[in-house]
Amino acid sequence: MNELFLSSMYAGTVLSLAAYMVGVWLKKQFRSPLLNPLLVAILITIAVLLAGRVNYEVYDASAKTLSWFLTPATVCLAIPLYENFRLLLKHLQAVLLGIVSGVFTSLVSVLALSAVMHLSHQEYVTMLPKSITTAIGMGVSQELGGHVTITVATIVITGVLGNMLAEPLFRLFRITEPIAKGVALGTAAHAIGTAKAMELGEVEGAMGSLSIAVAGILTVCLSPVFAAIL
Repeated sequence: MNELFLSSMYAGTVLSLAAYMVGVWLKKQFRSPLLNPLLVAILITIAVLLAGRVNYEVYDASAKTLSWFLTPATVCLAIPLYENFRLLLKHLQAVLLGIVSGVFTSLVSVLALSAVMHLSHQEYVTMLPKSITTAIGMGVSQELGGHVTITVATIVITGVLGNMLAEPLFRLFRITEPIAKGVALGTAAHAIGTAKAMELGEVEGAMGSLSIAVAGILTVCLSPVFAAIL
């Protein structure tokens, strides 16, 4: 199967999209938060690559098409924000305070856990951008000297967990305000969390879109400061 991926420019793209479609179908059929389409797609893709003994580099080369859409897809998240701009201005102070507190919580938690677990500096800075979108997080990790591939994995895991656990946590803590839900998902779980926010409602999606951008900028600015601590 490795030869198939080597000879095809789109084998990786087809596999990824097919795996995601299976995840979407399972989600619709069973409506379980555990059957997150992205998580299912990741597991199916890993299983196929292992079973077919396909090298990751070969798969990645044939799935580049999907990577090209990452940046424009992130930019498109600004559309619901534009449509709810007046609502943002009305609650601007609360929204910004929520994003700032979320970013600090993420960075401080990584610092604390890295100190407790005695991680090396390189391992520590690898985890710092875990809650921002992949396009920004990869650059932050590379600039700080972290393991970029591990950073990508932590970003994906963070987003998937945020997507899966959002609704149960909202119910547990009785969070019903749409703006609060959107800010929480966008700040803590980046684009994957914002996708969940858009499922919840237009306002949630708009606030999630804003939170991705602001949280990304704040993390870029604060990561070098936190990197110098440990």
